[in-house]
Amino acid sequence: MKRALLSLLVLALVTVLAAPSFAESASQSAQLQDKARMENELVRLKYVPADRVRVLLSPYLSREGRITMMPNENVIVVSDLRENIEKVLRVIKQLDVKPADLLITVQLVLGSEAGEPGKESMTNDPIIRELRNLLKYKSYSLLDASLLRAMDGTGSEVRIGDKADFEFWVRPKVVRDENSSLIQMEVRLRQIRLAGTPPNATSSKPEYITTDLIATTLNIKSGDKTVVGVSKLDGGDKGLILILSGKVVD
Repeated sequence: MKRALLSLLVLALVTVLAAPSFAESASQSAQLQDKARMENELVRLKYVPADRVRVLLSPYLSREGRITMMPNENVIVVSDLRENIEKVLRVIKQLDVKPADLLITVQLVLGSEAGEPGKESMTNDPIIRELRNLLKYKSYSLLDASLLRAMDGTGSEVRIGDKADFEFWVRPKVVRDENSSLIQMEVRLRQIRLAGTPPNATSSKPEYITTDLIATTLNIKSGDKTVVGVSKLDGGDKGLILILSGKVVD
């Protein structure tokens, strides 16, 4: 009886000690099988940069999966199990799309506490009529306007003003839903003026003074028009008003 009990204890101990080894062997066998099933898929990207895609696709790979970028070409090689490669390809199809084109209309309006003779009046503009109830300026005139073509996610700029002394910069991002398109914009407006030349200056190269007037972010619907901001000029009796409209070009 004692000998039988001792044999059972020895058998149980051997089973416990051998279990991790069996599990490790099974795991190694599964890994070898997965490596045997690994495939490679070459993907040529059209619009989105390869380095950006590489970061976004990592969560869809297995532990053994890899994404390799080909130097000097916008190409990646996906190495993984076929089911994971298919997931990656579906994500790439959603990411690698042509950026939207946008048309952005920029208007610089000069508001003044006194009249501005010779300027184009904007009395009948609906937005100006609303501004009259909010601001103290008595007259509103169009200083300059420009039509800017921009690309989704890319910064664009244009010089504007009678002497091209204002620099407008925008970086739009299009957010779409089933019914409409929303344009998110980073906007900056600067004034660029020629600095006075000191009497003892030795260089003939002109120097400029750049002043930030408006820097903000905003959301507008495609086709809408809005006032972005107001910046005081000439000691406060005048104001520069930036008005934008944006449209997604399909």
